[in-house]
Amino acid sequence: MKKIIITIDGYSSCGKSTLAKQLATKLDYVYIDSGAMYRAITLYFIQNRVDWNVTEEVVNALKDVHLEFMYNPVSNASEMFLNGENVEHFIREMVIAEKVSEVAAVKEVREFAVAQQKKMGTRKGIVMDGRDIGTVVFPHAELKIFMTADITVRVERRFKELFEKNKSITIEEVKENLELRDYIDANREISPLRKAEDAIILDNSQLNMEEQLELVMQWVEDAIMAHT
Repeated sequence: MKKIIITIDGYSSCGKSTLAKQLATKLDYVYIDSGAMYRAITLYFIQNRVDWNVTEEVVNALKDVHLEFMYNPVSNASEMFLNGENVEHFIREMVIAEKVSEVAAVKEVREFAVAQQKKMGTRKGIVMDGRDIGTVVFPHAELKIFMTADITVRVERRFKELFEKNKSITIEEVKENLELRDYIDANREISPLRKAEDAIILDNSQLNMEEQLELVMQWVEDAIMAHT
């Protein structure tokens, strides 16, 4: 069966990564978490005190950033490695979530990440999620999905995820963080978050994961048939 590229863009905490992983497993495709790449770069900048508002510092720092996804048989998932170290756990911390949208808005950072992402997609058979995958990274992807959900639903989902790791987190903090990330993502000068003209909107506010997967798998089958 012909392999295609599936892009999933949308707002934070809509479940983009969850859906992308499910699709990759179901289709035996490679899953690429673009958000993890930006989070890893953010982690490196914070650890090395790189001022991402200073172009020269950013350019020099990126020369020493090496990103790679490696399969972990224990977690049964591809995990983010930064300069040879597994940083999957660290990049999910709130301190990274608070800064990643700022870092991802930097022109040089996006160019660095997009170049790597495009290389990963040359052989097709991939699912990639992010903010500009269907508009910038793979504008000719065979199936583009734009995910959204009610802000209240998104806040609840994100709070549950973070509370398991940090019992002191408050739902107000999560809401403020999501609203700020939404604003930055949609209003940044470089590759802002927007729906590709040919993307299918997926509002999963009222869908459970099984219903969502069933719906999207039909879209996948239709896309494969249309491009065979």
